[in-house]
Amino acid sequence: MAPPPVRGRSSRRFRPALLAATAATALLLTACSGGSGTGGAQGSPDTRLLTIPREDMGTFTRNFNPYSPKAAPMTREAVYEPLMIHNPADGKDTPWLATSWHRAADGRSVTFALREGVEWSDGKPFTAEDVVHTFALQKKLLGGFDYLTEVTADTPAKVTFHLSKPFAPALYEIGGHFVTPRHIWSKIADPARDVNATPVGTGPYTQVAAFQAQSYELRRNPSYWQPAKQRIAGIRMLAFSGNDSANLAFTNGEVDWTQSFIPEIEKSFVAKNPEKNHYWFPTTGAMINWQLNTAKAPFDDPALRKALSRAVDRKKIADVAMNGYTEPADCTGLSSGYDAWRDAAVAASCDWTAYDPKAAATALDAAGYKKGGDGKRTGEDGEPLAFDISVGSASSDWISVANIIKQNLAEVGVTATVKSPDWSAVVASYEDGSFDTGIVWSGNGATPYEFYRGAMAKSTVKPVGEKATENYHRFGAPKADALIDAFAAGDTATQKARAGELQRLFAAEAPVVPLFPGPEWGAYTDSRFTGWPTEKNPYATLSNRSVTTVLVLTSLQPVPGK
Repeated sequence: MAPPPVRGRSSRRFRPALLAATAATALLLTACSGGSGTGGAQGSPDTRLLTIPREDMGTFTRNFNPYSPKAAPMTREAVYEPLMIHNPADGKDTPWLATSWHRAADGRSVTFALREGVEWSDGKPFTAEDVVHTFALQKKLLGGFDYLTEVTADTPAKVTFHLSKPFAPALYEIGGHFVTPRHIWSKIADPARDVNATPVGTGPYTQVAAFQAQSYELRRNPSYWQPAKQRIAGIRMLAFSGNDSANLAFTNGEVDWTQSFIPEIEKSFVAKNPEKNHYWFPTTGAMINWQLNTAKAPFDDPALRKALSRAVDRKKIADVAMNGYTEPADCTGLSSGYDAWRDAAVAASCDWTAYDPKAAATALDAAGYKKGGDGKRTGEDGEPLAFDISVGSASSDWISVANIIKQNLAEVGVTATVKSPDWSAVVASYEDGSFDTGIVWSGNGATPYEFYRGAMAKSTVKPVGEKATENYHRFGAPKADALIDAFAAGDTATQKARAGELQRLFAAEAPVVPLFPGPEWGAYTDSRFTGWPTEKNPYATLSNRSVTTVLVLTSLQPVPGK
């Protein structure tokens, strides 16, 4: 359940004048140098670039290694492609580098039929051997896929993934993974550190141009397998080190598509040009949770976790801290992306996610945390019920969430202190288990498997002091492991039944305190490009950092004459 050290869903501190001026200068120079810019640049429509800001990167490094955590934006979205694309906005799966797939009756293998005629951007053919090499390299460099015992190229156009056990989520984990060319990566001496400055991919935009510290371009792949869908000339990325400067460029019409948090977007953006300026924030993202470190007393007590949860005003959090862009969570822990899995009876039966300060106070009394003469609560050992809430300094929206929780807790005699150092420090405390509480987002996938595994599986728990990459709150229940394993091994009916049991277990244990489903931020102007996904046409999310991004890139087209 990990927020990345820097997030697209956050507001950040920045050097506004310098960065805004730098971005504006870059746009002006591009516009004057030959017409590939947006925002009034002269030139034919087929030379216009789709311009996207990154509010979480003050500078770019020319690193297009998809195996690197520091890969440049659009590496995994425009340069490299997956076998299939799962779209959480409509629940559909789109064949991509594979045309079809088949799960064996015993659940121990998945076979993909690959799309024939696909070429890498250097003109070499894409084959099953590329897929085999990709997953071997992935496991060597980054680990994961523990259930994967072997990948075989049955024919040049068919590849089979052999599993150690029946594991239904494998289809989406494997299918959504990028593929790299064997003829390139097998010759790289140190693939973990190589920056892959001139990438070779199957994606629509692979040609790196005009690379600078604060901007770069990706131009058309000359060998793309869908040339008719390369209707835009390419992509320009602009670097900013804060939401405010990136949002200023966006609301001023200097960029086309953003995924940053924009306060009061109706006033600051839509109202400037209601016919052209649009946004769509479906709540299909990861659940945002208040995690309590269950490896520390008193957070190992589910009664206390539920009592604290009852003190939290989720509606105020959704309306104020999140600008009304989301809604309160229920006690299943599931975001809106899993509505088809939600057990309505479970959602309606428990009360610990409902704001009720009086009930919270009563529950705290019952759990042994009485108020003293000063109005502060202490445990039976006389120690005050006081703790920190950690959240990265860059995330102004989540800092507001934490401050509302702090205020709510004060009303029932609990003292909380909001600590907001850099995200790197916060995440380090999550990973080693030294934190008290914090705001995190949950694991997210095509099914609830990833969420419940990260929230409750004993197999994911790391001892304090040992680095955790998920389940920072260190909660594990043997019953959860059995249910999660049964879910993964089962057919659709079995998965539905196990999902209901997992929801009941989550509601009983409150391993984390769910706050609200994370909106999938996305806003755009269609002044220069049209064909965007919308609530009425949810063929992808509006994220420019997800597996569905390539669906958008291959759907957009320039507005004639602009």
